Amino acid sequence: MFTTLILYLALGAVAGILAGLLGIGGGLVIVPMLHFAFQWQGLPVEHQMHMALGTSLATIIMTSVASYRAHDKLGAVRWDIFRSITPGIIVGTLLGSWLAARMSTGILKVVFVCFLYYVATQMLMGIKPKPTREIPGTTGIFGAGSIIGCVSSIVGIGGGTLTVPFMTWCNVQMHVAIGTASAIGLPIALAGTLGYVVNGWGVAGLPDWTIGFVYIPALLGIIAASVLTAPFGARLAHSLPVSKLKRIFAILLYAVATKMLLSLF
Repeated sequence: MFTTLILYLALGAVAGILAGLLGIGGGLVIVPMLHFAFQWQGLPVEHQMHMALGTSLATIIMTSVASYRAHDKLGAVRWDIFRSITPGIIVGTLLGSWLAARMSTGILKVVFVCFLYYVATQMLMGIKPKPTREIPGTTGIFGAGSIIGCVSSIVGIGGGTLTVPFMTWCNVQMHVAIGTASAIGLPIALAGTLGYVVNGWGVAGLPDWTIGFVYIPALLGIIAASVLTAPFGARLAHSLPVSKLKRIFAILLYAVATKMLLSLF
């Protein structure tokens, strides 16, 4: 149990730094590491990915709060964008958690692996949308928020890998896009956690210490560390060459995705 607690604390520390530094919410790291940890603990195979996704989103609640507060102090959060995109985010996220609950662990793993390869390629190649337009109107931003929320919920992330490119495309400066993405991660995390709790409630075969698909020991360990390290990551984002760090991180994502892919066979 002590070793498991140390593992979750370490995951939380890394997730917090990544949330602040790269605006990714940490889920890209938390989900696969939780999946591997659940395998190591011998938790039910058929629920491992659902629990990893639900627990990841629950941890992002606290991570996003610590991260966006740090970014807001630096004037890097566009609250007008946050307010306009949140309704779509909530609807899409609830839909995504409902869909994920009806997928098998194998299918969820394939979806997550594909998403990891996509994000890693985007980071490694430095692919960025050209800032060719402005933030869309009510209908457009609701649609964008719904898609971002749905995908984010299915892969258990705070949405930064989708919201940052979207805002960059809409002529929002990169550091402001990252800061705003950290704030948008909060409604994604709240709605996603609610969705995974409700859709996992009463499911047979879940281990002790779960609320729906949220595994409480992992949640507490990761939160305890991530809240402390997220502000540090936000400060680093304003002083380090983030583009270079993303390429290094992309290589790690390729390795993690490949390991998860091989575990399917």
